[in-house]
Amino acid sequence: MAAKGTDSKSGNLSALPNVSAASAKKLVAAKIDSVAKLAKSSTKSLQKAGLSEAIAGKAITAAKAANKVKSVAKKTTTKAKSAAKKTTTKAKAAAKKAPAKAKKAATAAKSSAKKTTTKAKAAAKKTTTKAKAAAKKAPAKAKKVATAAKSSAKKTTTKAKKAAKATPKKISKIAKATVSKVKNVANETGRKGGTIKVPKSVDQFDWMKRLKKR
Repeated sequence: MAAKGTDSKSGNLSALPNVSAASAKKLVAAKIDSVAKLAKSSTKSLQKAGLSEAIAGKAITAAKAANKVKSVAKKTTTKAKSAAKKTTTKAKAAAKKAPAKAKKAATAAKSSAKKTTTKAKAAAKKTTTKAKAAAKKAPAKAKKVATAAKSSAKKTTTKAKKAAKATPKKISKIAKATVSKVKNVANETGRKGGTIKVPKSVDQFDWMKRLKKR
């Protein structure tokens, strides 16, 4: 088992450029059994393990290069895993939020529709109330107009009656004045009633007779 492990470690080291299988075994024997340890080793420690100075320098350079590539690859893998994890987390979060957003949008739409319906009902109610009020006022206005017309007609009739009543009196007054004037003229000219016929009353005037016949 130990030999198999040693061979595996030697194989890893011998995979590096300028490191032979024999050199790899010497390094493993000196407990420099990984690429990372070889990269951190000094030329003197490798020389103590049995490697020449030239091979030791080349082996360390190759180990450092391999170690750097491995480190970069590890970082890249880590970053890729982290990015993949973040993407998965975001996708899960978005998937989780989607129903909540949809529910919120549906609630908002429902609320908006409810408000619109309420406003429409209120407007309709207001219009109906105004129409009822107008309809209620209409008879009162018509009654008021009719009353005013009746009152005006009554006043006009009263005035007409007064005027009609006053006309005969005015005519009689004028006729009496006319008779009086005629008598005066007759007296002044010395003529007696036998020559000039003077009506004894207003009713005997021709114009009054014509007026009565109408």
